[in-house]
Amino acid sequence: MSAAACEVRDFLALPLPAFGERPAIAVALELAYPGLQVDEAKGSVRVSGTVLPLGQDAGRPPRERLADPSIAEMFSDAYPLAFDLDQRLTPWNDPGRARHEGLMRALYGQSEKEVAGELLRTDYRGAGRSARFSASGRYCVAPQLQAALDAIAAEGPEMDRFFNEVGGSFNWRVVAGTGRLSAHSFGIAVDFNTALGGYWRWSGAKEGDAGRFDNTYPEALVRQMERFGFIWGGKWHHFDGMHFEYRPELILHARLRKDPGAN
Repeated sequence: MSAAACEVRDFLALPLPAFGERPAIAVALELAYPGLQVDEAKGSVRVSGTVLPLGQDAGRPPRERLADPSIAEMFSDAYPLAFDLDQRLTPWNDPGRARHEGLMRALYGQSEKEVAGELLRTDYRGAGRSARFSASGRYCVAPQLQAALDAIAAEGPEMDRFFNEVGGSFNWRVVAGTGRLSAHSFGIAVDFNTALGGYWRWSGAKEGDAGRFDNTYPEALVRQMERFGFIWGGKWHHFDGMHFEYRPELILHARLRKDPGAN
């Protein structure tokens, strides 16, 4: 779906469909990415002409899942919708940090050049501060981000400080200390004020034991980003408090799982 065809959606208020016996994962993926199709019988996901295995969540250790997750394993850790950072105290509880690279490439582009060709400009326009970000035009990422930035600016001038010294957006690179492509590579991630965000590696913490996170980001800012489909790295055990990435399927999945009839 191109940006021109987009209608901005609030994923915290979007009506959820009745899905009967269908798995919540399948419903969340299809609702998040119009045109994507999940075939439960074949265990496959079709998107942009590419067919990928859905895989399953067989309870692998978190370190293994993170290194090479199946699409199903991206949902292993439920994303918490409440503004409560207690869940992140559990080692390796990093909802959304595991990404299936094949799915990301099918959604947003197979190469740096292809992803870069789809980027659109978005802007935070505060009372006394502005900041610019690039985001993919595919699957409505850029319009969703612009809506979130506008909503944050409308919260008031106290939000401006979170847009000083921003960490940026599109950057085709691997995650530090790994061989995995960062979400920034696909034009779906933004880093706001790095000085206020906090990052587990910068704190000197060890992997699997990230420890305390002294959060400074307000609930109002985080909530506006979540409304428009962006999860927050501050809810990860391996905290990345400046980082947001477009993963509406995780927000929808969390809502669907609250339904007693969900699978």
